[in-house]
Amino acid sequence: MTHLSRTSLMGLALLACVAVEAHAQARPTTLQLQDYLDWEDVQSPQLSPDGARITFTRRWVDKTNDRWESSVWMMRADGSQPRFLVNGSGAVWSPDGTRIAYIARGEPTGSQIFVRYMDAEGAVTQISRLTESPSNLEWSPDGTRLSFSMNVAARRDDLFSRVALPPAPKGAKWTEAPKVVTRLDYRQDRVGFVDENWNHVFVIDAAGGTPRQVTNGDWNHGGAVWLDNATLLFTGKRVPNAEQIWRDSEIYAADLKTGAIRELTKRKGPDGSPAPSPDGKRIAYVGFDSTDATWKDAILHLMDADGSNPRALNTTFDRTPSNLAWSEDGTTIYFSAENEGNRHLYAATLDGKIRPLTTGAQLVSVSDIRNGTAVGVRSAPGLPNDVVRFSVKTPATLTQLTNVNADVLEGKQLGAVEEVWYKSKDGLRIQGWIVKPPSFDASRKYPLMLSIHGGPHAMYNVGFSFAYQEHASNGFVTLYVNPRGSTGYGSAFGNAIKNAYPDKDYDDLMAGVDTVIGRGYIDTKRMFVYGCSGGGVLTAWVVGHTDRFAAASSNCPVTNWMSFVGTTDGPSWYRNFEKPFWEDPSEHLRRSPIMYVGNVKTPTMLMTGVLDLRTPMPQTEEYYEALRLRGVPTAMVRFNNEWHGTSSTPSNFLRTQAYLRAWFDRHGPEVTP
Repeated sequence: MTHLSRTSLMGLALLACVAVEAHAQARPTTLQLQDYLDWEDVQSPQLSPDGARITFTRRWVDKTNDRWESSVWMMRADGSQPRFLVNGSGAVWSPDGTRIAYIARGEPTGSQIFVRYMDAEGAVTQISRLTESPSNLEWSPDGTRLSFSMNVAARRDDLFSRVALPPAPKGAKWTEAPKVVTRLDYRQDRVGFVDENWNHVFVIDAAGGTPRQVTNGDWNHGGAVWLDNATLLFTGKRVPNAEQIWRDSEIYAADLKTGAIRELTKRKGPDGSPAPSPDGKRIAYVGFDSTDATWKDAILHLMDADGSNPRALNTTFDRTPSNLAWSEDGTTIYFSAENEGNRHLYAATLDGKIRPLTTGAQLVSVSDIRNGTAVGVRSAPGLPNDVVRFSVKTPATLTQLTNVNADVLEGKQLGAVEEVWYKSKDGLRIQGWIVKPPSFDASRKYPLMLSIHGGPHAMYNVGFSFAYQEHASNGFVTLYVNPRGSTGYGSAFGNAIKNAYPDKDYDDLMAGVDTVIGRGYIDTKRMFVYGCSGGGVLTAWVVGHTDRFAAASSNCPVTNWMSFVGTTDGPSWYRNFEKPFWEDPSEHLRRSPIMYVGNVKTPTMLMTGVLDLRTPMPQTEEYYEALRLRGVPTAMVRFNNEWHGTSSTPSNFLRTQAYLRAWFDRHGPEVTP
C-alpha cells in the first residue's frame, strides 16, 4: 500500500470538504417555494410617440415588508438598455414624447401624480396634492392637461341628525357613534365601505396645480378618455336610483369649457370602453342589449362622435372585445379577446370583418399600438410574463424584449403542460390542461390535484402558473379545466349554468378527472380537490356529492346562497336566481353546498381571508361548524391581511401552497412507487 504524505492527506480532506459543501449548496433543478420571493412581473408596456423607447412597470416582492412593489423602467424598442427610471407604476407618454406621467407614493400622503421629463436631466415633479388615490391617467391631445379618476366624499344623509341624546357627563368617554348605511351597494372587496364616496373624473394641468372636477352628482363614473382637447368621454349611469339598475350603463361626453354633459348612448344594456377615432369623428365601444342571461359576451359597436348612427360592427364574433385601439389611418380597430384558454389581438375593419392577428397557445395582452407596432405582455405554459413587440403586418413574429425571471428559472426543469379536450356527461366538449411533474414517467402513479377556478364566469388559461409548477416540482399532477359557465367559449357556453350552478359544472369536472385517470398514471387513492371563490363553491359541492377524493380544501367559498346574497359586496347576486328567496327559497337551498354537508366524508379544510367581503368569513364558518359537528376532519384557516383570496400578500401565497400540500399529505396515503 502506498503511503500518502501528511500534506496529501490534508489536501484530500480539503477536497472532500469542498465537495460536501458544493453538494450541500447545489442549486435545485426544479422550482422551489422560496423562489417566489425572487419572482418578478411586468405590466403595461407603452411605446414612445416616435416608437424608439418603451416604458413598462416592473414588480417585485419586498421581502422585508411582505408586499409587492412597482417601479417604472425604460428600454430601447429593441429591448436593449433596460434601466430603472422611477418608483411607481402606470406610466403614460405625453403626445410629444417629452414627458411621462405616472402614479407613485408622494406628499402629503398616499398616491400622487408625477411627471418626469424624458431628457438627459430627467427632472421629476409631483403635480398633485390629493387626499384620495388617483387612477386612469390620460394625457390631453395637446399635452397640456391630464385626466384622472378619484373618489369624492358623498353628501351625508344623516337620518339621525335631529335625534337628541342626553349630554355626556363631563370627562366621559362614550363609544364612537355608529355608522349609518343607506345605500344599496355600500362596500367593496379590497376597499371596504364605499358609501361615503362617489368616483368622479378630474383634469389637472400637466405642470401642476389645482385639479378641476369634471363630473358631478351622486353617481360613479368610469375612467375617461379624450375625444379632443375640450371633450372627455366616460361611462356611467346618471339617472335617479342608478344603483338599483342591473347591468346598464351609458357613454357620456363632458364639455370642459361649459361643463355640459351629454348622453351619447341610450339603449337598455351596458355600453362602455369608448375609443375615439384618430380624427375624432367616430367612437368605437362595446356593449349588448339588456338580458337576464348570467353571461353575455359584449359586441363591438361604432357610433358618430355626437352619439348618432350607433351600429354593431359584428354580431357573430361571440367573444368580448377589450382594450380597443384605432389604427392611425382610422380604418381598423384593434382589440384583445379571450378564446379557449388563450388571449390574442384581433383586427376589425369598419365593414365588420374580424380576423385574429396573433395565434397559438399563449396569452398576448397588448397595451399599446403605434404606427403599426404593438407592444404587450406575453405568457405561455413555460414562459412567465415578459414584454414583447411585433408588427401588426407580420404578427406571427413576436420579439421578446425582457426576461425578468431568467435568473430564477436558470437550470430549473419545469413540468410539461398538456392541453386536453373531453366530453362531459351530456356530450358537451370541455377544455382543460394537465401539468405534469418534471422528469414525468408515464409508468409511475402520481397524486392528482383538481384545481377549480372562481367566477364562475372566468377562464383558466395557458399562461405560466408558478403555483402549478411549484406543485409539480413536489410530485403532483394538476388538472385545471374550464367547465360550462367559463368565459372564452361564447355566450351560450357561459350562460349554460343559469339557474344550474354548481350542479352542471360538477359533471364537467368529474368527466375531466375520469379522463386523466384513463391515462393510467394517476394514483386514484391519492386524489385531491381545491379551489377559491367559485372554485371553493364547487369544492364544497364536490365533497357533498362524491367520496372519490382523499382530501379537499374549499377556499373562500360560498356555502349558503340565502345568507350570501345579502352579505356579499354588491346586490348583483340576487339576480342569479329565478326568484328571490322570500318568494321561493327552494332554488337557493337546492344550489347551496351546505345542504349536502350531511353527505361529506372527505377531510375538508377551509381557507379564507379575514377581510373578505366577496365571500365573507361567515360562509366559511357555517360550513366549518357543520363539518366539525359531524366529526368530519376539518380545519379553518383564517388568513390575515387578505381580502378575497388567500395569496395577494407574498407570505400568504407561500402559506397557501404549503398548507394545501400539508393537508393533502396528512390525509392521503403515500405515493405509490
